[in-house]
Amino acid sequence: MMLMVSVQNLKEAKEAMKGRADIIDVKNLQEALVGSAKPGIFAAVRDAVPEEIHASLTLGVVPNQAGTVAMAAWAAGRMNATSVKVGFMQADYDKSVEVLQASKEALAGTNTKLIGSLFADNVLYEGGLDPHLMPKLARDGQCDGWLIDTLTKDGRNLFDFLPESELRAMVLEGKSDGMSTALSGHLKMSDLDELARVNPDIVGVRGAVCSRGDRDNGVHHDAVDEFRKAVEARQSGEIDVYGDSPDLVATTISDGWVVIDGRGKTCAGVIAAISRQTAADSKSFIEAILADALNIYDVIVWAEGEGHKLITKRVDADGSTRVLLEPFTGK
Repeated sequence: MMLMVSVQNLKEAKEAMKGRADIIDVKNLQEALVGSAKPGIFAAVRDAVPEEIHASLTLGVVPNQAGTVAMAAWAAGRMNATSVKVGFMQADYDKSVEVLQASKEALAGTNTKLIGSLFADNVLYEGGLDPHLMPKLARDGQCDGWLIDTLTKDGRNLFDFLPESELRAMVLEGKSDGMSTALSGHLKMSDLDELARVNPDIVGVRGAVCSRGDRDNGVHHDAVDEFRKAVEARQSGEIDVYGDSPDLVATTISDGWVVIDGRGKTCAGVIAAISRQTAADSKSFIEAILADALNIYDVIVWAEGEGHKLITKRVDADGSTRVLLEPFTGK
C-alpha cells in the first residue's frame, strides 16, 4: 500500500515528504465539503515535489457539467499532476460517465492519470451515487484508477459505511480491471489491520498524520513517518493481520507453465497479467513470483475466487514467494 497524504499548502507538502509519503495529494478542505486547490498552490507543490514522489490534485465534488470538469482536468494535465481525482456525490450515473470520459479526453497527450471517486457516505444525501458502483463507473468512464472516500465530518469513517468484506470485493474487482485502487475517509492507525486485509494500492490519510491527530493543526512529518512505519510493518508481514494460515500441499509439476515475475509490481498488475494469461492459455500452469506479504495473500484469494487451483506456495532464499496456479478451465 502506498501512503497518500492530503495537504492544503506547500508547508504541509514539505512535512508529508519529510515523513516519507508516497503521494502528496493537494486539496482545499475549506471549499464546500471538499474542493480543489488554487492553481498557484498546486504549482508551488508540484515544483517542490521530486519526480519520484507523486503530486496529485483533487477536484473535489464536481458539478454535473462535462465541459467545466474537463477544463479543470485539462489544467491539471498541463500542470503535470501525477493524477487528478474527479468526485461525484449527488449525481446521475450516465452523466458521471460522460464527465469522466470528457476528462479523459482532456488529458490526452499528458502523463496525468484520471482517478474517479465516489464517497462511501453518499447514502446520506438525496440522489447520492451508490459507492458500490465505483468499479463499474471507473471502467465505463475510462479511468486509470479509483478512490472511495468520505465527506461526513461527524466522527464516522469509511468502515462505518462500507464493511471490510464489501471493500475487499470492490478492490479485488478493481485490481482485476488493472486499475489502481485507493481508500480514504477519516482513517486512523487503528484501522490499519482492516485496511491491510482489504489491501488497496493506496491508503489516503490526513487527520491521522496531523499534529496531535487534529486535521486543523496541519500535517506533521513525525505523524506521517509513524503511519508509514505501521503500513510497512503490515506489508512486510512483521505484523500479521490474517492470523495463522494452514499449510499448503506441494505438488510437483513437470512442464507447460508460465512465470510472471511480480516483484516490485502492484497487485493490480500481477492480477491483470494472470487474467490475460489464463484468457489466452487455460492449460499452462502459472508461477507468480511475489515479494509483498499483502500482495501474496491478495493474489491467492483472488485466484481461488476465480476458480484457479493453488498448487504450491514456497519461499525462495531471497525472501520472495512463488505461487503455482492451475488455471480454471470451466469444467
